[in-house]
Amino acid sequence: MPRGDKSAYTDKQKRQAEHIEESYEKRGVSDKEAEKRAWATVNKHDHGGKKSGSGRGVH
Repeated sequence: MPRGDKSAYTDKQKRQAEHIEESYEKRGVSDKEAEKRAWATVNKHDHGGKKSGSGRGVH
């Protein structure tokens, strides 16, 4: 997966990043920096791009 590929993220994570990005832009942050910060925030909260139900089950 190339860097910047957002296909591993759920729709909810993508929406969250969009809202966070808009919030940064309203505060005067550049478009590129706002996008970077938004995805960093989503990653911080959700630990990266994970589709729901992925990974190992609990034993």
